[in-house]
Amino acid sequence: MKNKRELTKIWNQVPPDYYQKEIAKSQLKRYWHTQKINTFKKLVGRRRFGKILDVGSASGRMANEISKIFPKAKITGVDTYQKAICYGKKTYPHIEFLIADAHKLPFRTNSFTLVICYEVIEHLVNPLRALKEIKRVLKKGGRAIVAMDSGNWLFRVVWWVSEKTISSVWQNAHLHPFKHTELEATIKKSGLKIVKKHFSHFGMEVSFFLRK
Repeated sequence: MKNKRELTKIWNQVPPDYYQKEIAKSQLKRYWHTQKINTFKKLVGRRRFGKILDVGSASGRMANEISKIFPKAKITGVDTYQKAICYGKKTYPHIEFLIADAHKLPFRTNSFTLVICYEVIEHLVNPLRALKEIKRVLKKGGRAIVAMDSGNWLFRVVWWVSEKTISSVWQNAHLHPFKHTELEATIKKSGLKIVKKHFSHFGMEVSFFLRK
């Protein structure tokens, strides 16, 4: 278990505009994030959502992409990384950004129709507690998407190489390197219902479409 100082050091390794710059210059990362959006579209289908929360939004790139899909929705992004949140506020003024902890979300129960948590759960100290918070702030019948790497052999090889080369800023950042089966078990403990389990990125990413 890492203390707050160690966690802050890990967060500060990542530039606030990391996603914007890396996706712009890296074809591989551009492909990865394009597939994330395509998978998101497949999972939500024709549903419409009025209030959307992005847990672990970082600088807000994903939240901004979702705002293009749901231009009338009120979208909020939360993250503990202050520099990234400040960058998001300046870059995407149409999205609300707050500094907040996924383990204790600053929202009333039954506040959102959709909550997303992309490639964040493995970075948290207590994933189960965060999942319970996601369930709490969801409206009854609301949907959630929790996505992360699947933990398969291909991802482990790619991540090991990436962590030591082009993505060295993420060293030691995975506090809970789940396999997809372990994440599934944790989701079930939270009380969220699994509607669909979807693999993408050649099996390297798993997305759980959930319902309260």
